[in-house]
Amino acid sequence: MFPDGASAAPEKGFFVTTATQIDLDAVNRQLAGATPEHVVRWAAETFSTGLVMTSSFGAQSAVMLHLVTQVIPDIPVVFVDTGYLFPETYQFAEALTRRLKLNLKVYQSPLSPARMEALMGRLWEEETKEALDRYDQIRKKEPMQRALRELGVTAWLAGLQRHQTEHRSKLRVVELQNGMPKIHPVLEWTSRDVYQYLKRHDLPYHPLYEQGYASIGDVHSTRPIGEGMNERDGRFGGLKQECGLHLPTTPDENDSRGASNL
Repeated sequence: MFPDGASAAPEKGFFVTTATQIDLDAVNRQLAGATPEHVVRWAAETFSTGLVMTSSFGAQSAVMLHLVTQVIPDIPVVFVDTGYLFPETYQFAEALTRRLKLNLKVYQSPLSPARMEALMGRLWEEETKEALDRYDQIRKKEPMQRALRELGVTAWLAGLQRHQTEHRSKLRVVELQNGMPKIHPVLEWTSRDVYQYLKRHDLPYHPLYEQGYASIGDVHSTRPIGEGMNERDGRFGGLKQECGLHLPTTPDENDSRGASNL
């Protein structure tokens, strides 16, 4: 992170404000057409030490992790560990943490997987959206909310892309989620853009990507996809495609059907 009194200079014409006075319309006009690197620099200048990024260590996560840490080497990287991830995901996270020297912050539910199953059963086997929502609240959303509080977060970098879901197709580069600025540097990128960045910097896909896993979450709710399927069709048995981390607390969360690998 930039030391006190120093920062990356924003590009000429970039709108700089404070988290409490942010003008979303003005910011998004100024950032229209900006490169992802420039968006990250703007976020670092604007939010300083209150800025974090999240990573699922999914199929293409190396892109955002590399892109952001080239600008902010020691930015806190929040990794929500559900306790049900693939062994390959844990290994991938460890390898990228070493290679990119990540300032990794791992958050987990205080309710262990074994205890949750004993008290509530295997929620994902109920095959209802209500059960999956409860699972996501316990294993993903509560740890993320705790991370935001404990780390004193004032803004959040996330690798969402517009083409991934209907909800994400409506996003702007900077939005408010539950009152917090959330910045999407690669929102306009396509799968080809991601591929080219990975190749250019010799970065790896998740080990399961070559086996047909385009979007990778928990072992019990992730399947390979077939030709012509959406990236997230292999998640949650098709019942939903957003876990809620990237949705505001509104009816949109219940209506989401369609979602990130970064």
